[in-house]
Amino acid sequence: MHTTLAGVQPAQATADSGTDNALYRKVSLRIIPFLFICYVVSFLDRINIGFAQLQMKQDLGFSDAMYGLGAAVFYVGYVLFEVPSNLLLERFGARKTFVRIMLLWGAASVAMMWVSTPTQFYTLRFLLGVFEAGFFPGIVLYLTYWYPALRRASVLSFFFAGVAVAGVLGGLVSGWIMRDMAGVLGMRGWQWMFAIEGSPALLLALVAHYYLDDRPARASWLSGAEKARLAANLADEQSGTAPGAGRRGLSSVLANPLVYLFAFIYFTLTCASLTLSFWMPIMIRELGVADVLLVSLYSVIPNAVGAVAVIVIARRSDRGAQHRKYFACCVAGGAIALSMLALNPGGLPAALALLSLATALIFSALPIFWAIPTAHLPQSARAGGIAVISSVGITSGIAAPWVIGQIKTATGGMEYALYLLSSLLVLSAVALLAGLKRR
Repeated sequence: MHTTLAGVQPAQATADSGTDNALYRKVSLRIIPFLFICYVVSFLDRINIGFAQLQMKQDLGFSDAMYGLGAAVFYVGYVLFEVPSNLLLERFGARKTFVRIMLLWGAASVAMMWVSTPTQFYTLRFLLGVFEAGFFPGIVLYLTYWYPALRRASVLSFFFAGVAVAGVLGGLVSGWIMRDMAGVLGMRGWQWMFAIEGSPALLLALVAHYYLDDRPARASWLSGAEKARLAANLADEQSGTAPGAGRRGLSSVLANPLVYLFAFIYFTLTCASLTLSFWMPIMIRELGVADVLLVSLYSVIPNAVGAVAVIVIARRSDRGAQHRKYFACCVAGGAIALSMLALNPGGLPAALALLSLATALIFSALPIFWAIPTAHLPQSARAGGIAVISSVGITSGIAAPWVIGQIKTATGGMEYALYLLSSLLVLSAVALLAGLKRR
């Protein structure tokens, strides 16, 4: 009787695969929808400042430079506290960590409604970054407790689809709140936007306290056999980890050159994705759309396309572990779309089509990327490694708004900024293909 290379009979391998698919479907239905909602709220609270600027700058007398600095200050706090927060998650557990994060960021987001001076603006944006710092890398780490590497791109795709969904919600809700609730109870539209969009985080924190389990071993909704199967799958993955997997501590992570390769790639990727999230309303307005509600509604189109594409492309990349190939194709295609957008295609429909293509490809590259470092880092180093990569990469949130703002001020448009982003995306594809051999 013939067997597979691993010594497992084909019929048994098929049965095991079917059992695993059913098990991971059960896990996903339990934890993914809730974390997805939390992530959508977190990203909406991060990017709604892009919609608020359509009114807030004029109401408070903020210059473009002051507003750009406020947008960038968020990432200063984020970078400084991302690694400590992820290490605390590994020590105290996901449930306590996520509850703390959501309570504090929700409070800071709601407090934005009372901003009246630049100092208050900078302070609250900094605190929002501090409080939210560990949430996304915490999700990435948390998922490694449940899923092996070959399933992570598909799972992470839902969260990066959440980035696009947040853009859709921002477009549908933010514009309506700012236009139609202006003057209610004597408050401006942007004040209502911060109050309404920041409040869900406070409620979700309370739900997380009772709903989340730190690890599979503590999940009462799993049977003993299911817990053992999850543990065995993760143990099999660790048995194939590259040499040096047994080294522990942050120092071993910092000594690994792959960490810096991944950090550079993530930096280029977030430069492009954050620019699309923050500057899209302004780019649409500069195409001749004056009404704030119409700007918001038009921004729904690229984000809706991106939300679907993220899930479809990430799932395909998981088949046969084609993460390198799919990542390179996505970022190269995104670079081409941004370059064509910079060439002034003429007319709103063409611009929206190119924005949709760029959003779909660049956002799709994000979950595919995160399936790669989590497959190369040993379990003992994942908390620190993920946080370091994310922290270094997310400094793009500090650099990109300032650099793009300077380019826009000097040239009067976004064209050269889009060319710069296209070049960085091409470099990230080359860096991954040249610097990381197929395992």
